Amino acid sequence: MKITLIRPGLGDIISAYNLNEGSMEPLQLAIIAGLIKEPDEAVLYDDRIEEIPFDEKTDLVCITVDSFSARRSYKISNEYRKRGVKVIMGGMHVFLMTEEASQYADSIVLGDVEPIWEQLMRDIKLQKLQKIYKAPFGTPQEGCFPNRNIFKGKNYLPVSLLQFSRGCKFNCAFCSISQFFDHSHKCRKIDDVLYEIEKDKLKTILFVDDNMVANKPELKIFLKELIPLKIKWASQSSIDMVKDKELLKLMADSGCIGNLIGFESININSLKWYNKSPNIQGFNSYKEGLSILRDYGFLTWGSFMVGNDFDTVDTIEQTVEFAIKNKLTLAFFNILMPYPRTKIFEQFKKENRLLYDGHWWNHPDFRYNQATFKPKLMSAEQLSQATIKANRDLYSISSITKRAFDLKTNMRNIVNFMIYSRFNYVLRNTSI
Repeated sequence: MKITLIRPGLGDIISAYNLNEGSMEPLQLAIIAGLIKEPDEAVLYDDRIEEIPFDEKTDLVCITVDSFSARRSYKISNEYRKRGVKVIMGGMHVFLMTEEASQYADSIVLGDVEPIWEQLMRDIKLQKLQKIYKAPFGTPQEGCFPNRNIFKGKNYLPVSLLQFSRGCKFNCAFCSISQFFDHSHKCRKIDDVLYEIEKDKLKTILFVDDNMVANKPELKIFLKELIPLKIKWASQSSIDMVKDKELLKLMADSGCIGNLIGFESININSLKWYNKSPNIQGFNSYKEGLSILRDYGFLTWGSFMVGNDFDTVDTIEQTVEFAIKNKLTLAFFNILMPYPRTKIFEQFKKENRLLYDGHWWNHPDFRYNQATFKPKLMSAEQLSQATIKANRDLYSISSITKRAFDLKTNMRNIVNFMIYSRFNYVLRNTSI
């Protein structure tokens, strides 16, 4: 049986963004490919970087769906189904909008696919495919290793994606991840992670964990084992890691280059509104926290969520100034998105503030990083334009030059400077 794996693109994008440049490997599809056993075979088509050959013969299509790609995913599914090909959908959005997604697929998977994959394959071969499969949330990727052969010939950035853990214990008001994993966090078996690194000869790794430092005791054990492998790695981590100097040293010793940190806002009222607990606790030490990370030579990629009930056009500009002043290696300014089933979504729905009929992800007029709700202190159009400007200003030649001159991080060594230059170049091209 031939199984076609699809990574959908975003569909229609406003001209201010060119998001297909600098695409990364879709790890989740490599994990599925690792579950497929001979004589079955897998092929990947990434809608972000290549055309999908809908008329190519295949027996089954699997699509991973997030909210931004939902509408495009449904279109892709319809193309295959009208050709008589069965389509299975999974992913975050399918979990959040189960009834909606069911209309566009022959079967959907709710939760992690690994525990139910064998049953799913048996059912489809016996022509007994169920409409819904509910997978328990257990040890991530237990006994399963990605098949990275499906990435060959694709023009992805030269960094390998890998998981140490899944989920997040925090309960941020805007976050769909906490809904998907029910505020839980679980680590993979350390031996499995180490085996995957050595098996695939990975040397530059991005851990795609929602929060790499969520389980600090377990992470410390892992990092000690990681030191002899002499790799370079980065992760997504919460700012509260700066309180643990032992952890930071182990991160540095094991090859940590830097971290993506969700600062979200530089306003304490906004952080409370977001219920961003690790940031609230350490808010007064943003400056101190960044100084600590600098002492260890870590690059910092800052993520900011703009458009909350305390934001104005001026506060968004101040946030950009904060990123430039603190010489962040990269920064991302994203409009607050009311994902379905989140606290923010329910609040805006109750207050009648949702745009696009409340279903922005499936509305023909929605474009990526446009406001999907009525902000409190500005118009939706003002928010959209301020966010475009924020990203352009951060990746202007002037800003890139100013942020480069940090001898502790961006210019600490040739590797750091090459990373700084490469990614600022890519993001400058995506935001122009």
